[in-house]
Amino acid sequence: MPDGLINGLYIVPILAVLIIVHEFGHFFAAKAVGANVEEFGIGIPPRLKGWDWKGVTWSLNWIPFGGFVKVQGEDGKDLSPGSMNSKTPAQRAFFLAAGSGMNVLLAVVLIILVTAFQGVTSTNVYVGEVTADSPAQAAGLVAGDEIIEVGGVPIDSASKVQALTKEFAGKPLSFIVDRDGEVVELFITPRVNPPAGQGHAGISSRPELVADIVVTGVTADSPAAAAGIVVGDQFVSVNGVPVTDGFLFQEELMRYQGQTASVEVLRNGAPQVVELAVPTVGSDQDVFTLSGIQAQLHPVFTKIPAGQVIPYGLREAWTQITAMLGGLRDLVTGKASLSQIAGPVGMGQIASQVIGESPLPLWVTLSQLAILLSLNLAILNLLPLPALDGGRLLFVFIEVLRGGKKVPPEREGMVHLAGMVILLGVMFVVTFLDLGRVFGGGSAFP
Repeated sequence: MPDGLINGLYIVPILAVLIIVHEFGHFFAAKAVGANVEEFGIGIPPRLKGWDWKGVTWSLNWIPFGGFVKVQGEDGKDLSPGSMNSKTPAQRAFFLAAGSGMNVLLAVVLIILVTAFQGVTSTNVYVGEVTADSPAQAAGLVAGDEIIEVGGVPIDSASKVQALTKEFAGKPLSFIVDRDGEVVELFITPRVNPPAGQGHAGISSRPELVADIVVTGVTADSPAAAAGIVVGDQFVSVNGVPVTDGFLFQEELMRYQGQTASVEVLRNGAPQVVELAVPTVGSDQDVFTLSGIQAQLHPVFTKIPAGQVIPYGLREAWTQITAMLGGLRDLVTGKASLSQIAGPVGMGQIASQVIGESPLPLWVTLSQLAILLSLNLAILNLLPLPALDGGRLLFVFIEVLRGGKKVPPEREGMVHLAGMVILLGVMFVVTFLDLGRVFGGGSAFP
């Protein structure tokens, strides 16, 4: 079985865990408020298989999208003590929000576990592309610049650059960059209403993990072989410039095309300097390949004090949530393409590409995917759309505004039924598009 397909299948247990955690949130919340749970279902009916245990039907259903917890009184007519309909608005709101709450809690726990056992990585952020006639081009920013600070804030992620350029839209903003070893300060005035897809400053950011670059292979009769580079060497610097990620190493080598560069390596823990004749590289060629170097990135993890692990997990979860809310806003306003929406098949393709390209340990990559999807599930389920938890919460809120007068259950039920039909229709369309992209050889990323 191809590695790409195997990697894509990791999405199945990840989604299963996220759905089960979400539904157990509803399950335990229902028990906490004294409501009787009638069914705990994975997938959407019709039912494939069901088991009765401790007064609850546990079911697997044919349509593999999401899950549900059915409680007594969902039809709005049953007012007996065990009915959810007999509970206060606050209790019903707690029940509806508990699923998303569990997904957020799972994400926080995973972030804390990864941080505690593996540590945290750091990122160098470079300018990818500069859009023509943009504020960044006018200020003199060029592709390959390493972004050190923006507005006095140290940069360690591409999202931080995006957030700051948005925050300072219409106002001059300082960019401190490293350009070929020289620190340069530029001032950019981000646009208030940028063209779609260009961003406020008109740049794309290129994040690169800080990593050790270790030689895994050397081509015979190549410049690398002639220089004496061997498997196991770790690249340290090029002509005295430290190389802390793969992109920087490549850029430094590119500066010496057709020349000889002094490359420092660590060999068995001892530093050595080799003289590498850097070949001239064409527009569609790679300096590593032409030099005869095969290398692997080993991300550098930094341990943080035990007392800071939980606060770090909470901050990181909040950062990701705010970034997702910003992305959702961009989708709604048309600033982001709807092609970014993915169903289960698209998620499998994303998992395949991320796992195949990530230099991180597999368990860390899978944890990061689970964190991302768990927070996405939490946010999407709280959107005020019919059939979703957020849509049902909206009716509870309307009830409170009406002084306790409920919307007739028949009307609310029709709204949610229509929403479910539309939601399933959208999911089938998205799945069809995902399948077309997968079999057409397209990428999951723009």
